[in-house]
Amino acid sequence: MSVTDPADKPILLVDDDEELTALLTDYLGKQGYRVEAAGEGPAGLQRARSGDHSLMVLDIMLPGMDGFEVIKELRKTSALPVIMLTARGDDVDRIVGLELGADDYLPKPFNPRELVARIKAVLRRTEAAPADPRPAARLGSGRLTFGDLGIDPEGYRAYLGGREIDLTAIEFALLRELAQAAGRVLSRDTLLDRVRGREFEAFDRSIDVHVSHLRQKLGDDPRRPRFIKTVRSVGYVFIAEETLG
Repeated sequence: MSVTDPADKPILLVDDDEELTALLTDYLGKQGYRVEAAGEGPAGLQRARSGDHSLMVLDIMLPGMDGFEVIKELRKTSALPVIMLTARGDDVDRIVGLELGADDYLPKPFNPRELVARIKAVLRRTEAAPADPRPAARLGSGRLTFGDLGIDPEGYRAYLGGREIDLTAIEFALLRELAQAAGRVLSRDTLLDRVRGREFEAFDRSIDVHVSHLRQKLGDDPRRPRFIKTVRSVGYVFIAEETLG
């Protein structure tokens, strides 16, 4: 099934606002999505770890365990796509959520139609990526190799020194786009368009947060980069030369 259609697995909605939960369950149901709801952080985390869902919509303010704690614990074992619900205009919450591994964010209050659009965009990016990826026996035939860094675009996996790197969907998409355009500068707008599939506010800097997180996982020092170089006021360029793998 295409991710532009309702997903095979239900969406997990973790929010303690019963009225909002009922509204979204009804609205998403009319769009063909199945929804499972949890009203507390610990319960949401437990269900998210089950592997039974295509995506999680996660509120920050939750009883028992807030959304930040939930995604921090979840990312230790799972790459389940996550859309975080944040307070409108609260850049700190948005940035922290992205740093912890959220795939997208949506400020409250929001139009349910926009949530559906975000869900479709995130699922489209992660169609080939399992919620809980395991090491592949080998890289796909279309692999990219840059020294000890291997990237399998079709398998949604990346390896450094022979070990799989735990990347979120957006981090992998960024790495793939940069690596496939090695030697060419990609602007922030271009990356946002390719990776997130929607228009962003002119001053949205979330792309920088994701690149920073990706660099940390690659062990890449921005002052002396091996892989990703910042082009001031423009964007980023993948500087490593591809080798035969």
